[in-house]
Amino acid sequence: MSRQNQNENYLGNPNIKKDGIVSNFTDHEVIEYAKCMKDPVYFVEKYAKIISLDKGLVPFELYPYQRKMFKKFKDNRFNVVLACRQSGKSISACGYLLWSAIFSPEKTVAVLANKGATAREMLARITIMLENIPFFLQPGVKALNKSNIDFSNNSRIIAAATSGQSIRGLSVNLLYLDEFAFVERASEFYTSTYPVISSGTDTKIIVTSTANGIGNTFHKIWEGANQQTNEFKPMRVDWGDVPGRDDKWKATTIANTSQLQFDQEFGNTFFGTGDTLINAETLLSLRASHHQHYLEGGDVLIYEEAYKNHDYVMTVDVSKGRGQDYSTFNLIDISVRPFKQVAVYRNNTISPLLFPNIIYKYAKSYNDAYVIIEANDQGGIVCTGLYYDLEYENVHVRSALKADQIGVEMNRKVKRIGCSALKDLLENKKLDITDENTILEISTFVSKGVSFEASTGNHDDLVMNLVMFGYFISTQYFSDMTDINIKQLMFKHKMKQIEDDIVPFGHIDDGEYHIEGPTEERPWALDHKDQNF
Repeated sequence: MSRQNQNENYLGNPNIKKDGIVSNFTDHEVIEYAKCMKDPVYFVEKYAKIISLDKGLVPFELYPYQRKMFKKFKDNRFNVVLACRQSGKSISACGYLLWSAIFSPEKTVAVLANKGATAREMLARITIMLENIPFFLQPGVKALNKSNIDFSNNSRIIAAATSGQSIRGLSVNLLYLDEFAFVERASEFYTSTYPVISSGTDTKIIVTSTANGIGNTFHKIWEGANQQTNEFKPMRVDWGDVPGRDDKWKATTIANTSQLQFDQEFGNTFFGTGDTLINAETLLSLRASHHQHYLEGGDVLIYEEAYKNHDYVMTVDVSKGRGQDYSTFNLIDISVRPFKQVAVYRNNTISPLLFPNIIYKYAKSYNDAYVIIEANDQGGIVCTGLYYDLEYENVHVRSALKADQIGVEMNRKVKRIGCSALKDLLENKKLDITDENTILEISTFVSKGVSFEASTGNHDDLVMNLVMFGYFISTQYFSDMTDINIKQLMFKHKMKQIEDDIVPFGHIDDGEYHIEGPTEERPWALDHKDQNF
C-alpha cells in the first residue's frame, strides 16, 4: 500500500497517518468513504486485515454469523453475545470498535477485559487493522501506545482491565466487555458502571463471553436478555456455526477433553461457579457412561445390572405428572466404593397412582432395594401405594401405624444435611455418577437464598434423589444397616456440622427392637459403634 510521504506518517510508522494531515479525496475515495461510514461490514471486509496463525496477514473475511453480529452491534444499544471458544467474537468486536472510532467523531470507546494484558492485546489487533487501511479512511492519530489510541477526530480507544477504577471519570460512549463471565468481582464493576454508560441516549454496551458457570453477572445478563427482562439483545454462536467444525471435529474434541468440558467451552452450556453446590473442578471431572439398557420407552436407563448379594438404595422424587417437574428415581449400589449410580428413571407425565408399579418393578429387580420416597405432596400417594397396596416392605417407614409417616419429609433441615453430604460425596469422589441428565442437573443446581435449587429453565428432580441419598447415609440407620462409619467416609469438619443438625431416620417399632437412650426429641437415638469403612 502506497503512502503519501514520510511527513504524513505518525512517529515514523509509514502505515499510520499523523494528526493534522488534510486529505484531498478523489471521487472514488468519497464514494468509498461514504460506503464505509454507512456499513461496518463493508468497511471490514473491504479494508480490514487480521493476523492468521497459518497465513499471516490476510483480509478479514467475515463468516455469516459475524456479519449478523456487526448488524446487531450497529442497530442495538445493548448487546450480549454467548459464543463458543475460537469463534472470532473478539476479533469481530475489534473491527466494529475501530469502525466506530473512525466514523464517529468525539466518541470514547473502552475495551475492558478480565486482565489488562488481554485488553491491550485487543488494542494491538485494532492497531494492526488501522495500519492496513488506506490513509484516506484514517482520521489521523494524535497518540498511540499500548493502552490507548487518540484520533484527530477527537475519538479514542482505551484498553484496561475490568475494575471499578478503569473508566472512572470518563465519558464512555461505547463500552466493550470481553470474556465477561471470567471477570472477578464483575457484579461490583457492572453495578457502578452501567448507570453511567446507559445514561446517554446513544451510548452502547457490548458484552461477549464464553459460558463460565451459573449465577455470575454475564449469565444473569444473558438470561435476562433471553427472557426479555433487560434491554440487552442476545446473540448465540455455537460450534456448528463455525466453518470447518463438523461431527468428526466434535467427536475428536470430546475424546481429547470431556463431554462436560466440550459442552461448556463449545456448546455454550453454563456449568459450575461458586454459586453451584458442587465446585467447578468436580463438575468438569464428571463423566457420563453409555447405558446398557433403554427401558420403559426410554424413561429407565440401566447403567449396570444388579449383582448378586449387592445392596441397593433407591431414592424417589414424585411430581404431579402434568408435564412439568419429573417423577424420578435413582438406584445406587452401596456395596461398592465409591458408591455407584446404576439406574435412573425420569418421566414428567406418569400419574402418582401408577408410579408405585414402576418403583416396585425395579426395586425388586435390584435385590429388593431399600426405597426412600420424598413424602411431600404427591409423594404420600406413592408411599401408600407401594407399602400398602403392593406390600413392598423394604421401604423407609417412620411409623408402621401411620400412612403419612412412610417416606421422608423434605424440609429445610433434611435438605441442608443432604446437600452438605452430597457435596462431600462428589467432591471427594465417594459417589460415582454415570447418568448424563443427572450430571447436567448437578451442574445447574445453584444457590438461591439460603438453599439450593435448579437454575431458571432447568430441573433438579434427579439431584434431589441424590440429596435424599446424602441425607440417608448421614443417619444412624444407614450406619447400622451397612456397618459403615460415615465419619470415615466424609471430612470430619463436615460431619461435625451434619451431626449437630441431624435427626436420624427411625426404625419400625415392632416391640422387639430395643432403643438405647431415647429422648423426646430423638426417640430413635442409638449407640454409635466405631466401624471401619
